[in-house]
Amino acid sequence: MNPETCWSHLRESAQVLKKQHLSELLSDSERFESLSFGHDGILLDLSRHRLLPETLDQLVALADACGLKEKIDALIGGAHVNPTEDRAALHTALRTPAGKTLEVDGTDVVAGVQKTLEKMDQLVGILHSGQWRGYSGEAIDTVVNIGVGGSDLGPLMTCHALEEFKPDASKGIDLHFVSSMDGSQLSGLLSRLNPATTLFVLSSKSFTTIDTLANAATARQWLIDASGLAVETILRHHFIGITAKPEKACEWGIPEQNQLLFWDWTGGRYSMWSAIGLPIAIATGMDGFRQLLAGAHSIDTHYQEAPFEQNLPVLLALAGIWNINLLDIHAHAILPYDGRLAHLPSYLEQLEMESNGKSVTLDGADAEHRTCPVLWGEIGPNAQHAFYQLLHQGTEAVMCDFIVPAKRYTEQSQTLQEQHRLALANCLAQARVLALGDKALDEETAAAAPAWKRYRGNQPSTVILIDELTPYSLGQLIAIYEHKVYTQAVIWQINPFDQWGVELGKKMATAMLNELDEPNPSAALDSATRGLLGRITALRQTP
Repeated sequence: MNPETCWSHLRESAQVLKKQHLSELLSDSERFESLSFGHDGILLDLSRHRLLPETLDQLVALADACGLKEKIDALIGGAHVNPTEDRAALHTALRTPAGKTLEVDGTDVVAGVQKTLEKMDQLVGILHSGQWRGYSGEAIDTVVNIGVGGSDLGPLMTCHALEEFKPDASKGIDLHFVSSMDGSQLSGLLSRLNPATTLFVLSSKSFTTIDTLANAATARQWLIDASGLAVETILRHHFIGITAKPEKACEWGIPEQNQLLFWDWTGGRYSMWSAIGLPIAIATGMDGFRQLLAGAHSIDTHYQEAPFEQNLPVLLALAGIWNINLLDIHAHAILPYDGRLAHLPSYLEQLEMESNGKSVTLDGADAEHRTCPVLWGEIGPNAQHAFYQLLHQGTEAVMCDFIVPAKRYTEQSQTLQEQHRLALANCLAQARVLALGDKALDEETAAAAPAWKRYRGNQPSTVILIDELTPYSLGQLIAIYEHKVYTQAVIWQINPFDQWGVELGKKMATAMLNELDEPNPSAALDSATRGLLGRITALRQTP
């Protein structure tokens, strides 16, 4: 069967199912059993989507028709699946266990990955043992990660999520993240830190990212001013560089022994598994970081080997395809019911929208289908007091992902266990009300409510139930979403591994720096920009 025939069958099914309310579908007592799927401690519940088991069969047929199996093998096998940059996308190799090999363009990439992991292990060991000394001879007790995008979001999200898994050796090290180009994060932070005991991790794939280097230059000058020492001494004691361009890091002044390497086939939003994950390794220890990698690798194996009918990333992707392309739902809320996952929505915003926010197919044509929806999200309890009003009674159709661990605080106080029960109850209740609306109540009570108190329901949602949040299960969760993104890209025939959409704005910003210093804006600029530049110039000249 060809893809267009599959799309045609799905459109016919959608015309029927669009007329049905989720309350009707959920009256089937077998529905949960037929539309929930488990693997290695993670349950994917798709029973609150407006589809049937046979709809999933049709979606699987579409995936088959699009050659998904061959595309998965190409991804994990090291083929050049990123055609606009003519390279592989080997984030899966970053979590491939030692002892395996994968030759790409004549090089065993797994051997290189393991070499970097060994050096990470050494650096983390030096830090945890108190042997890394600042310019005064005191042990480093503070680490500041300077990065932006994937060099910030992944490590920040993971370190926050795994805070309680810190080994004793890392508890004496404070960890901070700086990403804003305006200096606001850094200026406030430096005023509270001791320069003699602060180490900066400068993370930049190209080592030319202007926002990252601006923050790094400010940090370097702060250390020079505080110590009165030569820049070479400061950089040797207080900077680690993580980059795919070691020659650029050397030019900036970071000595080779303080550098960690990753590769140009590591996309920024897929880079937390690489040396960019050094802050994670500092926070959780290398054992914790390796558990994170092992969880992701377990999903890589599942993604490549499991039949699509039981394949968690594929099924999650297909449910999204159904909602986006067949039910015309173009908003997606990420709703973790665990405060440790506070930064997960932001992380997934980058992962999905930078990957699949494309309108041009692999052959250069305009995309025939809607692609990535708008993602946003928040911790569930906060979201309930913010945008759930729109979810329940607004005019927009929204699909939601509820993410929650089944167990927490099992060895802690009864009051903390009760708080987790409260989070679970709210998660399940909100998913229920989004699906059923006020049909969750008895009919008489619902019918008696005034219009402004009615809930229409019929909002689809996925529940991802994790046995327990650990480094391993967090690795699984992130890998599931990564492979979901790739699956959808295959079906939409787009490239999820480039991000040309971010380039023009950066180039224009560099040119705009010169305009800010000109007394008269260039006539080549548009009138709105000229107007703003004139206003800014006038204000800057005002005492």
